[in-house]
Amino acid sequence: MVNGLNLLFQFLDSFAFIVLAAAGLAIIFGIMGVINLAHGEFIMVGAYATTLANIRLGLPLPAAMLAGVVVSAVFGLIVERVIISGWLPNLVSQLAVGRDIIEPLYDRLADSMVATWGLSLIMVQGVRITLGNSLDQIGTPLGNIAYGGFSYSTYRVLLAGVALAVLAVTYYVFTRTEYGMRARATIQDEDTARAMGVDTERTYMTTFAFGSALAGLTGALYAPTITMVPGLGGSFLVEAFVAVVVGGPSVVLGTTLAGGLLGMINAVFSNLIGTFFGRIMLLLTAIVMIRFLPEGITGYVERLRERRQEGA
Repeated sequence: MVNGLNLLFQFLDSFAFIVLAAAGLAIIFGIMGVINLAHGEFIMVGAYATTLANIRLGLPLPAAMLAGVVVSAVFGLIVERVIISGWLPNLVSQLAVGRDIIEPLYDRLADSMVATWGLSLIMVQGVRITLGNSLDQIGTPLGNIAYGGFSYSTYRVLLAGVALAVLAVTYYVFTRTEYGMRARATIQDEDTARAMGVDTERTYMTTFAFGSALAGLTGALYAPTITMVPGLGGSFLVEAFVAVVVGGPSVVLGTTLAGGLLGMINAVFSNLIGTFFGRIMLLLTAIVMIRFLPEGITGYVERLRERRQEGA
């Protein structure tokens, strides 16, 4: 009974961590073709903004978390306008020399990786210089669940419900809103979408801000549970990339399936052997998926569906 509860709580914890860490990254990569190696630092922005708003400004924790989300979204918008799309530098160059000087990083995987990796280094060192090597941590709310001789954080278990809510909201946004329709059209055929009147540049801008807001939400939610250091984003980045690789191109379904599979693998091996081996198994799973299912779970399902349609 106790071992079963241990496994259940660890699965819910791992599922929430993986889904929340991966959601923003999956959206930006799936729609924009941008690999954001600074994704962990966007999560750091949300965590730091939440902590500073709660401890130094005295805001209640929910209001501080909302502030973390807003700060991350605004920061992501600035990064997209300055670095990803090059809109601001090109605006200045048009006024100065009459031509653009920067090409957007959309669908340029290697270039986007280099640019965002450099951004991540700047962010980490910038935070270390301005705010020091650590911040005071917010206390974890809601206490613990006691069972047998063990206990588990109630807050971390409830984050699994928050992760499902985030997936539900994301699904609604991409299937029931005008922005979602434009985004799906841009994914399928950018040139045709532009010819049909879709402002693809605005769609990309909104997408990056949305993905950044989700990263900020992750940082805000985990601010009470992690040590506040400038390099905290690294602990989220591995799980996020593994989930994107395993899940495939479908943002909502892929993230859900990857979260369930990877959460179970991490919970089982962490419970039986240790946390270190749980993380190793996540990486081994990603290696196997890249070798045998390079398009991830949802890519494989889509190929099967196309074969059945062709056979019919």
